[in-house]
Amino acid sequence: MDRPLHCCSYSALKSWLPILSWLPKYKLRYLQMDLLAGLTVGLTTVPQALAYAEVAGLPVQYGLYSAFMGGFIYTLLGTSKDVTLGPTAIMSLLCFSVVGGQPQRAVLLSLLCGVIQAVMALLRLGFLLDFISYPVIKGFTCAAAVTIGFSQVKNILGIQDVPHQFFLEVYYTFHKIPEARVGDVVLGLVCLALLITLMFMKSHLGSGHGSGYFRFTRKLVWAVATMRNALVVVAATLVAYSWDAYGHHVFTITGHTTQGLPPFSPPPTSDTTFNGTVVSFKEIIEEFGGGLAVIPLMGLLESIAIAKAFASQNSYRIDANQELLAIGVTNIMGSFVSAYPVTGSFGRTAVNSQTGVCTPAGGVITSVIVLLSLAFLMPAFYYIPKASLAAVIICAVAPMVDYHVVIKMWKIHRLDLLPFGVTFLLSFWEVQYGIIGGVAISGALLLYTMARPKMKVSDHGVLVIELSSGVSFPAVEHLSHIIHTQALQISPPRSVVLDCHHVSIIDYTVISELRDLLRQFKLREVKLMFSGLQPSILKVLLAADLQGFRYTDSVEEALQMESMSLLSD
Repeated sequence: MDRPLHCCSYSALKSWLPILSWLPKYKLRYLQMDLLAGLTVGLTTVPQALAYAEVAGLPVQYGLYSAFMGGFIYTLLGTSKDVTLGPTAIMSLLCFSVVGGQPQRAVLLSLLCGVIQAVMALLRLGFLLDFISYPVIKGFTCAAAVTIGFSQVKNILGIQDVPHQFFLEVYYTFHKIPEARVGDVVLGLVCLALLITLMFMKSHLGSGHGSGYFRFTRKLVWAVATMRNALVVVAATLVAYSWDAYGHHVFTITGHTTQGLPPFSPPPTSDTTFNGTVVSFKEIIEEFGGGLAVIPLMGLLESIAIAKAFASQNSYRIDANQELLAIGVTNIMGSFVSAYPVTGSFGRTAVNSQTGVCTPAGGVITSVIVLLSLAFLMPAFYYIPKASLAAVIICAVAPMVDYHVVIKMWKIHRLDLLPFGVTFLLSFWEVQYGIIGGVAISGALLLYTMARPKMKVSDHGVLVIELSSGVSFPAVEHLSHIIHTQALQISPPRSVVLDCHHVSIIDYTVISELRDLLRQFKLREVKLMFSGLQPSILKVLLAADLQGFRYTDSVEEALQMESMSLLSD
């Protein structure tokens, strides 16, 4: 929606701070539901944040550093009651592909992404996201799911020193299978089995009708299944601690983590390598390269898609540009507490919605739980087995591999498989190249349809050419070619009626070509007539003062005029 004209009015302030719209109407029952939803999402967020830090190649505490700022900022600036901001699998993978697991650069990346996103919001550039087509998004998410999921196989097996580049990772993972640790394999498979079982139970819960005992049992199963990540990680940690206490080091554990809340300080604008070389801000920006374009756009795309989906499901509306601002400010402020780039999480947003959250205030409760974990539970995270976190990640990304979409694209529009395939395959080489390649292919297909619009040619004694869309400069040559080959270059030349009732766009290049065509028709003593012109197009053509320009309201009228002209001749 458009911002109010009076920038200092209370209504303008409410549009920039949506909390002013819902907070005065807040009720006690909202608080109860927000507390329940915030607690449930918090117990889901903590283990996922730890796991996603592993995907980003960062120490596990950075996952928690990135998980709490979004709840506070989104409560102030967000327009969806359901969305939760924080680390996600895709953003973690993108972050790793750009910074390679260097914490200081990941924090600086968060600041730069936030600035870009906030500027896009203020300049209302959200429409740029429309140029990333659905096949590109699905190709990227499928490839990302495969990449992320396979990257965790080494942690399930307990093997070390595996390269991060996907194809090398595949080779060395299989090559080092003989080095697998039995304890990690058993624990990882048990965690996977438990998570899959609980996911299956949750998806097959019946309706809430029935006896009181049945309803209680259903709620209990739903609660356990919803908090499955936290429960499995806690259980695995207790197992690892028990074995370690008796001197049996059979699991690969997370190890030392920094305890306490992160300091509030500006993100570093330079870096120092292991050999003491100082890397300047300009050099870091150059190394980020295309990631500075890809990560902000993918973050916005993921979050807005989630917000729109749940707004539609729960019958309310969001402000897309305000969502951009919320994500941008979250990443800017997050960089001051050592966070890496975040976006909306589909899984945690679904949990938030299903638990019955009433307002964005539920995010504050989630953030408080993350802060409490940082303040008091970090020593316990020392014993978290990496295999259990790997199981959490694999189960989180597995649903993203959507093979059904390939079948649907084959049935509906097979050409969409081209950008999907290019994005999917290139993403295994470099994530950024996959997205850029897919967008380039989608753009080329879009430009081709503009340059070769569909034209229906029919013979009514006079040639009738029906234009199916707007005519802009890329399509001029195609239109001219059809008219020349089918009307002007045959013997005898034929008159043409251009049916323009679908045409809503025309530009100067088209006008110039039409002027030349009218001259060619006059030289050959045949006619070029226009029919069904929309008022805006007619106004442009009349202003161009084309010699020999004739137009009618309909094709039938044009044909009638031509037949009368032939009879008079």
